[in-house]
Amino acid sequence: MTISLAPFDYMILLIYVSVLFWIGLRKGHGNDDYLLAGRRLTVPLFVMTLVSTWYGGILGIGEFTFQYGISNWFIFGFPYYVFAFIFAVFIIPRLRKYHYKSLPDLMSQRYGKKPGIITAVLVSILVTPAPYLLIAGLLFSLILPGNMLFWAVILFMISAFYLYKYGFRTVIQTDVLQFIFMFAGFAILMGVLLKNFTFTTDILPALPKNHTKLTGGLSWTYILSWFFIALWTLVDPGFHQRCLAAKDSRTAQKGMLISIGFWAVFDALTLMTALYGRALLPKADPLYLYPLLAEKYLPVGLLGIFYTGLIATVMSTLDSYLFISGQTLGDDLLAQWKTQGNSPRYYVRWGYAITGVLSLILIWLIPSVVDLWYTIGTLIIPALILPVLLAYGKKQFTPGIIILSMGGAFIIPVLWFGISFFTGKGYPLGIEPFYPGLLWSLLVLFPAGRKKPVENKSER
Repeated sequence: MTISLAPFDYMILLIYVSVLFWIGLRKGHGNDDYLLAGRRLTVPLFVMTLVSTWYGGILGIGEFTFQYGISNWFIFGFPYYVFAFIFAVFIIPRLRKYHYKSLPDLMSQRYGKKPGIITAVLVSILVTPAPYLLIAGLLFSLILPGNMLFWAVILFMISAFYLYKYGFRTVIQTDVLQFIFMFAGFAILMGVLLKNFTFTTDILPALPKNHTKLTGGLSWTYILSWFFIALWTLVDPGFHQRCLAAKDSRTAQKGMLISIGFWAVFDALTLMTALYGRALLPKADPLYLYPLLAEKYLPVGLLGIFYTGLIATVMSTLDSYLFISGQTLGDDLLAQWKTQGNSPRYYVRWGYAITGVLSLILIWLIPSVVDLWYTIGTLIIPALILPVLLAYGKKQFTPGIIILSMGGAFIIPVLWFGISFFTGKGYPLGIEPFYPGLLWSLLVLFPAGRKKPVENKSER
């Protein structure tokens, strides 16, 4: 399958990629600048980087809406607003009381070195850029020679190159560009569709009946699993990193609440355009719904802006997750065994290389965006959610208890998943892997905690 772009459309995309390189090569300084952008994010920068980073799986959103209608919003929108609000109100005020630079660093300070290392391993899986390399590779393979895997490798190299010198500062500055393109692209497509078709008379009657139901015909146990996976928000390293990089807690809290509004607007744009696509292109490949819809209804120039917006939506998450995964593998893991005084950026750069290899392996094993999200969330979130949240509280836990909780809450879902995979008979007892993992963590942690005041360090 190919998408036809005019030379002018390609020029817009080329300008976008060139600006990414230019931003990555600009001058920066300091290790704190490399890891946390100097801890001086303002509200506008905070909002633009957080909003753009949260939407990398754009093709998966189109695919899911094509198949299950407005349940896309109910599963991938609503619960994330709720947990983002909880994060803003309850976690951010506590988060800045501890002087740490990453989740593994927090866990090391609160529970010991070994829990910190386990957290680093789990976080590096959680934030793998694999789904976004897959999507970006697919988008480029539609308009240029070469298959998905070829372009995934190329885009990993491009992202690593412009992150190489100045790290998180580059992520923030490129996210400003991505934010503008992603909203402009979908606003243009939505405007053209609204001008040519009336939703109530042209689109709504052509949609399958289940597409206008919140559940989309899906089972409640499946939907509930996705709601639990939305707990990802509370332990997402990208959220923590941006809150730590903000000027202060008030900036982070205000930025988070404003971001929820922008997410709602972008969700409305992506949902409505996908519903239009389902009605207007009922025989389209669901995965390529957005680019096919744009190719059919957008003129030269506007098509280039939209397609660049699609790529920008993915790249904003790809480079952010590549950086976080590189930081986790490099600074939180490799640096633990350092034998000389190399700077954090030295280890983070090695982390990029390891992340790239592991991500490409994941793409080969699970070549589906939604499946990658579901599998990673199901296996990793049960092990992280309670230990991370309890790290902000006053209860104390021994390193052994935390290791027991995290190890069991990861191994049990893996075994649950493995049984289903090898037998082909579904999950044991018909229960999704997430639940036994979370239950293990609950049973281990809550009887074991002892309340003791924690010495908090002043906010920076």
